[in-house]
Amino acid sequence: MPQETHGLPDEGLSLWLTEGKDRSSALWLGRHLVASIGRSVAGQIDFFLHPDGQALKVGMLRVHPDFQRRGLASVMMDALYAAYPTAWINHGWRTPQGARWWNGYQEPAPQRNIHNRPPGEWADYFDAVDIAADKAQNAHTNTSYGLDGHQDAVYRYGEHLETEAALHTAAFRPATPVCVDPMAQPLHGAARLVLPPAIHDFVHDCTKDRHARAAALFDHIGHGNLPRDAYWNATRNAAFADAHHEELFNSQPSGPATHVVFTLPPVDIDLLPQAHALATSIEFRHRGGLEVAVTELSWRQADHPHITHTAEFTPAVPAAIAPLSAQYASTAYQNRYDEKGFLRPAPRRDAQPFADRAAQIQALAERLLRDQASRLRALRPQPTTPQTAVPHQQAPQQPTPGPGRRA
Repeated sequence: MPQETHGLPDEGLSLWLTEGKDRSSALWLGRHLVASIGRSVAGQIDFFLHPDGQALKVGMLRVHPDFQRRGLASVMMDALYAAYPTAWINHGWRTPQGARWWNGYQEPAPQRNIHNRPPGEWADYFDAVDIAADKAQNAHTNTSYGLDGHQDAVYRYGEHLETEAALHTAAFRPATPVCVDPMAQPLHGAARLVLPPAIHDFVHDCTKDRHARAAALFDHIGHGNLPRDAYWNATRNAAFADAHHEELFNSQPSGPATHVVFTLPPVDIDLLPQAHALATSIEFRHRGGLEVAVTELSWRQADHPHITHTAEFTPAVPAAIAPLSAQYASTAYQNRYDEKGFLRPAPRRDAQPFADRAAQIQALAERLLRDQASRLRALRPQPTTPQTAVPHQQAPQQPTPGPGRRA
């Protein structure tokens, strides 16, 4: 029976894939395919992906009541098939509501649905007994609600579980866990902010110097306030996806939101506190603040994700991931940052700023005095050598003119 649809709203549909920050010990990678319309979450598919990307299991498909019966579930499932075009798909067992939806869904690649293929083709990814149990439960649900459920495509409904186990259970191979290596690449963590209007206008003004705008952001955030609860991702785009995820699923901000991503250089894992690592992200578990360096700051408006501003720092800017609370802040953190995470002002000069350098200053003064005395001695005039006196000679007298002579 085809599903009744009324079309999707005019404001448009966005689909995006993001990592699920799942702290469980599952060896497969948690993932979400999220559909948003405007600034609202319209639907989501939660699934687990094999580390090699060639098999996935659908955990849950949800559509918000405001967007149901508009074909959105089919759009999301088609997108999931397209995102992993060569992977086996395990849909698991279905709820009655899910069975009704599946009854009207036209699968784009039924040959990749493991329920439609013999276990010999996919048993190294999935436990054959578990799959047989899911198929049996789906068959029962379809029968109970009078649904066809595409049973002609399903391979061997109702086979005995013992037969499945005997033939194919030994083929299953558990996945090898994959974890991010913080020593191999930079790490990126995101924060979602609502800035005061003046700061918001300045940091998003492309005509202004980007480093000045980055400095304004840092001064507003506080160098000691890098996000504590964030997972630090292997890519900047994944960090922005975390901020967007928070934008959609948490309460809406009171003003236009800015998403900021801090980039850290590769770090030595041995110098870090206990960490929880996933395939493409890592969480630092600490209480007292963690000293780091920031090599790049990127930011963009939540409503304008296509315009991203970036400033690189050479040398890197010293910063810190915030402590659990002020009372847990380490001594090093307290010396550099106040209880709100902002840089402490530079120490003020004392009334006697050189009190601890008296001996050094005295030695310098004595050397200057010695140098001055040497220069004075060099400039003092020296006595001249005595010379023999020359006797004084009188000028010869002129004869007195006689009578009849002219003088």
